[in-house]
Amino acid sequence: MQTTVNKLFKCFLNTGLVGGALFASLSWGALPIEHVSLQGGLDVYWVNVQSLPMVDIQIDFDAGARRDPPSKVGVASGVAMMLNKGVLAQGKNPALDENAIGQAWADWGAVFLASTGDDRMSIYIRSLSQDAVLRPAMKMAFRQITTPAFNANIWTREKTRLLSDLKESLTQPAPVAARAFKAAVMQDHPYARAMSEDSIKRIQISDLKAFHAKYLNACQTKVSMVGALSREQVLALANDLALQLKSTLPCETSSSPGNSGIAQGGRTPAHSFGEVKSLTHAQRINIPFNSAQSHVLMGQPGIDRADPRYFPLTVGNYILGGGGFVSRLTEQVREKRGLSYSVYSYFSPALQAGPFTIGLQTRGDQTEEALKVVQNVLEEFVSEGPTALELQAAKDNLVGGFALRIDSNKKLLDNVANIAWYHLPLDYLQTWTQEVQKVTVQDIHQAFKGLIDPKKMATVVVGVKP
Repeated sequence: MQTTVNKLFKCFLNTGLVGGALFASLSWGALPIEHVSLQGGLDVYWVNVQSLPMVDIQIDFDAGARRDPPSKVGVASGVAMMLNKGVLAQGKNPALDENAIGQAWADWGAVFLASTGDDRMSIYIRSLSQDAVLRPAMKMAFRQITTPAFNANIWTREKTRLLSDLKESLTQPAPVAARAFKAAVMQDHPYARAMSEDSIKRIQISDLKAFHAKYLNACQTKVSMVGALSREQVLALANDLALQLKSTLPCETSSSPGNSGIAQGGRTPAHSFGEVKSLTHAQRINIPFNSAQSHVLMGQPGIDRADPRYFPLTVGNYILGGGGFVSRLTEQVREKRGLSYSVYSYFSPALQAGPFTIGLQTRGDQTEEALKVVQNVLEEFVSEGPTALELQAAKDNLVGGFALRIDSNKKLLDNVANIAWYHLPLDYLQTWTQEVQKVTVQDIHQAFKGLIDPKKMATVVVGVKP
């Protein structure tokens, strides 16, 4: 049976069906998102898609990097890393090392991945929906989540790898620029932190165990599923997870999912980390670096995901620098002056305000000219807003490209998981194009003028001096 299942999965991979080739004829926006809250604080969201015998699952814990101890940045990432490195014995099930776990997932033709961002730790699982594969795969996933081995010798090895990866990244200009930019824009907020050699060296196996025990529980955890699962199957899987997750503290509730973020059991809601502060003045950070080009990042704090200006800023940013070749920044910096091959802008909304970023690469001797052009374009856009023609073109492109945002199980899962995490309406995907179409020139002008101050931008330049 296992061999047959593996051949079936590989057939899907080889024909491209898993990636979305069958989905062109489906009206994804019409697919309903169902939601139920379970006892213990677990929220479950799912979309029933029967076109393939597959299921994609994401489990989001409020265990992101912002919860790292200030002197031990990297603990959340370490926990996520160690979930794949062995599990403890559980009942009649023996302990398994990392090789046995990896072989099991390979035999099922399934996937288990753990990752962290600033706000959340995400577990991603992909499997055939047939019981012969799904049941043992989910059983293994739950064991990895709830009873990781946290072997001290393996952590010592992984710390060495982390240190090596960090040192390697700091030999490249882009990561150096990103770290400096994040620190400048996010200032004293936990979002500003980044792993360092010292912080990694301080992390002990006891730190990983304590973090896991405190934050990987059912309180305010979001489970998102997309695929060929019935309501009964979804609830059975979710209840199984809820029973296995240990809540070390009672869950609290939150009636305001906006700036207050997620309330956690006996833990600090997002707003208690302090607001992301606005910049009070312009700042220029020059970092000498032996690179062929200057890497430039410019920006300031943007918005959190609950901000009512989300759609005006999204549409406006498409016009400013998010629309590729049709954006103002590309027209002025690349097309008219040839100062950069690529220039872009984007917002990164999170539970709290993430950065607004403008980025480009240019020759060292063109850096100042490129920065001046970017500054002028930004000032004009904030001062005057877009034209009616620009707005209509942006709407046409965004609405026309919407189907590509949800044309596979995985893409749809990403959207469902964001709806779950940020407490967005269940009909968010159905109304997305309507919200875009409602945006006016005045909406964009007011949103940018009220948020972005071109005279108080943090600018990081990494590269050789001209």
